[in-house]
Amino acid sequence: MKSKFSNYLSKKEWLLDEQDPISGPPDKKELNAKETLFTLGNGYLGSRGIYEEIPEGTEQGTYLAGVYDAAASMVPELVNVPNPIDFRIIIEGEKLDIGRMDVIENKRVLDMGKGLLVRRTIFSDTKKRRLLYESARFFSMHDKHIGAMCVSLKVLDEPARIIVQDTVDDSVTNAGSLLEGRKRHTQLADVSTVGDLNYMCVKTFTRKTWIAYATYLAVARSGIGKDTGTLNKIFNMLLKKGETVRFTKIFSIHTSKDFPAKQLKKTATKELNRAKRLGFDELFKRHENAWKKRWEKSDVKIIGDNEAEKALRFNIYHLIISGNENDENISIGARTLSGHGYRGHIFWDTELFVLPFFIYTNPKIARNLLMYRFLRLNEARRIAKEKGYRGVLFPWESADTGKETTPPYAKNLDGSIIEIHTMDMEHHIVSDVAYGVFHYFEATGDIDFMYKAGIEIMFETARFWASRVTYNKKTEKYEIKNVIGPDEFHEGVDNNAYTNRMAGWNLRKAKELHNLFEKKHPQILRKIKEKISLNKEEPDSWAHIADRIRIPVSKSKGIIKEFDGYLKKRDVVLKTFNSYFMPVIPKDISLSEIAKTQLVKQADVVMLMYLFPEEFTTAQRVKSYVYYVTRTLHKSSLSPSIYSIFASETGDTTRGYALFLFSLYADLKNTHGNSAEGIHAASLGGTWQAAIMGFAGFRIMDEMPSFEPRLPGHWRGIKFSIEWKECILRVSVSNKKINFFATAKKKGSILVKCFNSVYMIRFNKNYTIRKNG
Repeated sequence: MKSKFSNYLSKKEWLLDEQDPISGPPDKKELNAKETLFTLGNGYLGSRGIYEEIPEGTEQGTYLAGVYDAAASMVPELVNVPNPIDFRIIIEGEKLDIGRMDVIENKRVLDMGKGLLVRRTIFSDTKKRRLLYESARFFSMHDKHIGAMCVSLKVLDEPARIIVQDTVDDSVTNAGSLLEGRKRHTQLADVSTVGDLNYMCVKTFTRKTWIAYATYLAVARSGIGKDTGTLNKIFNMLLKKGETVRFTKIFSIHTSKDFPAKQLKKTATKELNRAKRLGFDELFKRHENAWKKRWEKSDVKIIGDNEAEKALRFNIYHLIISGNENDENISIGARTLSGHGYRGHIFWDTELFVLPFFIYTNPKIARNLLMYRFLRLNEARRIAKEKGYRGVLFPWESADTGKETTPPYAKNLDGSIIEIHTMDMEHHIVSDVAYGVFHYFEATGDIDFMYKAGIEIMFETARFWASRVTYNKKTEKYEIKNVIGPDEFHEGVDNNAYTNRMAGWNLRKAKELHNLFEKKHPQILRKIKEKISLNKEEPDSWAHIADRIRIPVSKSKGIIKEFDGYLKKRDVVLKTFNSYFMPVIPKDISLSEIAKTQLVKQADVVMLMYLFPEEFTTAQRVKSYVYYVTRTLHKSSLSPSIYSIFASETGDTTRGYALFLFSLYADLKNTHGNSAEGIHAASLGGTWQAAIMGFAGFRIMDEMPSFEPRLPGHWRGIKFSIEWKECILRVSVSNKKINFFATAKKKGSILVKCFNSVYMIRFNKNYTIRKNG
């Protein structure tokens, strides 16, 4: 890309290009989908990749993690806060706009390695006068409250008079939903100046959260060697032929969630003055270095498939900008901070699909995601008590308070309106959170977290399941009735295998942790038991129930049944596929009838077997996979990645790679048709797992990292890093050998398992282990 900002960019393998000939107004759906793809962020905030001139159809979106409001909406939603990227230029009465002016050339580049969005556009006005517009912007990964943008305009032909307007747009609204129109969640509270800075503050209507913006704008024209700061928001100037004008905007964003409201103006302006003194280049250098550190632990290199490597980096980039190292009071929503989808709510997606990436690349963020749940335990206790249970019941959809925020109605896949029951029946979220807690502890050994939060979560979730089960005297088994499993096509079922097995695991693991802490950390255990009034009989009852929970199995078919009565439903085998190799609903079956069939929405039994690879026989795993893969429609973005992993493990390599590609390109190719609403967080995390847990064969087995690679045929290797108990393990995998190099702050070694043998890997020493045979 030939641009004055080209020297800021990484090598091409890190660049995502948008290069389209534009004639007339852009298609809104395509425009909005690309805004999602080009989102910038740093975990504190996300800013959709909009064009600075805000062409018609733009879905502006600036989202601050944890900032929700409920004004004019049925449930709280992530607030679309005022947009600092609003920069408009008028050329003698014509707006410089890709939708209104002729475009000779247009290209944008997202630098995934540096979190930078660069643009170059050549416009032609009605006088056939060409104008070169270039821009670059970023939101600092080094200082999460700072953003910067540089815009350059050059008149290539005859002179032109221009009017420039720079604002922070406080008229933005949240998108409408099924039962609501568009909503505005903020009201203007203060507009003023402080020295050479402009200041604006808004307040949300119901949560009363104050959001402060301080902005600084500098202007430089050809022949002037230094930028000149200005308080002006509107400029009127005559540019000569060949003359360039450059605008540099630096801004800070702070909220009353970070600082007391009375200190916001002082804090915002002080931080901006510091950033202003550093300037665009120095701010970018610090931002660039912060990104370099993130990628050192997160990057995945695929040898032999450059296209897949870049696409996987895109998925990892969006994971990185969704995680916050500094705030344990926020989590990651189903559409990250990139769009309004699902109102910014948090689901089970976080603990099972997104969390593993952070456990192994940035455990500090992983811990914060789990602390988000812990800090809302009292609300989860209230929900459980309200429904007649003990312990904790996490909301199916969560926002800022931990209250249940699932809307009562939604659109079905065919556009029809349906009533939602997930908040009343999809109780597996309880053990999903518990699974995330133990997964984190197993990989990090973080005793402090377990003392502060983890053990209490494990005990209270076990308490819930002990009160949720019913005992069947005839079968002498504990059952869990009237639930929804991950397969949401079938509601109100009994003994969903996934739900029951996860509950049993939760109960047993809580008992094991009780025994472990009783032996090794008795004082910690005593304090926790006193805090939650846990009597000595309860842990024994958990183990008793866990050993007797019903798991429905078909002996004749040799498979795990999804739930009681599943095999009595109409059997439909999927035989038609779309261009992405995804199954299509048979024409003779409507969505209203799908619950009467064995068709599955998403990975359910297969998800269970993925989470517990050692607990089912090889025959059960293979037969169950073969049965369900021909009946699963993958009508959730989190499903293909899990099936990809399982396909790889069972030798169904062609299908496994096809499913991986579908997950890999879910947003890049908008395969679900709704990327305009935001990035699919579960698909991001699931795709990373498909590459690392699936193809590289990484799992935790026998309490140690284990590797059993099964790379696609054209992949010569895959390189990545994982963090394991304060050790960084760098891994280079091929199907026949694995290279290890481990580093840590102290001397020592770790044990790893690969090719079914255990090896000791000493720190700071290279090891190559080859597969026998």
